[in-house]
Amino acid sequence: MRLRVGDADVAEYLAEPDVDPLHGPRPYLHPVRTLGGVPVTDALPEDHRWHLGVSVAMQDVDGVNLWGGRTYVRDQGYTWLDDHGRIAHAEWLPGVDGGFAERLDWLSPAGELLLSEHRTVTAAAVPLGWELSFAYTLTAERPVVLGSPATNGRPDGAGYGGFFWRAAPGDTATFTAGRDGEETVNGSAEPWVALTGPGPYTLVFRGLAGADRWFVRARDYPGVCAALAFERPLVVDPGAALSRHLTVLVADGVLTRAQIAAESR
Repeated sequence: MRLRVGDADVAEYLAEPDVDPLHGPRPYLHPVRTLGGVPVTDALPEDHRWHLGVSVAMQDVDGVNLWGGRTYVRDQGYTWLDDHGRIAHAEWLPGVDGGFAERLDWLSPAGELLLSEHRTVTAAAVPLGWELSFAYTLTAERPVVLGSPATNGRPDGAGYGGFFWRAAPGDTATFTAGRDGEETVNGSAEPWVALTGPGPYTLVFRGLAGADRWFVRARDYPGVCAALAFERPLVVDPGAALSRHLTVLVADGVLTRAQIAAESR
C-alpha cells in the first residue's frame, strides 16, 4: 500500500511485514519521504531493532509486550521475557480518499484478542509540504490496562507507547512554540512538537488528547511518540472506545516557529 501526494510517492505501508517475534510484529509506514524525496523514517535500526518507521505500539498491554525488545520490570530494569504479542492486520475497510482504512487485532503470545483497532491513514498536500493524518480507535471486550516503562518504575521520563515515529538517522533537533531541546520537550503537552533532521527536513506533530504527553528523543536516537501512558496507566474499558487522531506535517527544509505558527492558523 502506497500513499501519494500529487505525483510523489510519499510513504509505503507494510500491512503484514516479516518481523522477528521479539521485535513486536505490527504494520508500519516506511519509508516516508518529503515531497523532495528526503527520507524521514527509519526501521529496524541497529540501536533498537523493534523501532519500525511509523506505527502504533505499547510495551505493556495487560502484561503483553506489543512494542518489542526487552520489557521494563519494576526493581529489575529491562529484562527479556516470553511476553511478546503482535498487532495483526485483519482486513481492509472501504472508502477512504487519499489513503486507507483497516481493522487490526492486538494479540497475546497465545493469540488471545486483547484489543481491536480501527485505523485510518491519509496523506494530503498542505502549503508547507504534505500532511499525514493517522487516526486509530481501540476497543476492548473486557478492561485492558495500557502501561509503559515509566508506569512500571523507570524514573527518567520513558513513558513511551502509542503512535510512534522513528525518524531517519542523523543529527536532529526538537522544539515547540516555547521550548527547545529534548530535556524540556519530552513529557510536555504542547500543541505541537517539531523535529528537524538531515536533508534537511522538518516534522511537526499535533494531536495530543486526554492526559497524553509527548515522548521525544533527539540525542541517543531521533523519535517522537504521542504517549498514552506517560505517567499513569490508561484503561480501555468495554463500551468506552479509546480514539486518537495525530497529524504530522512533513516538510522539506528547516521550518521556523513563525512558519509553523502561520501554518497552524
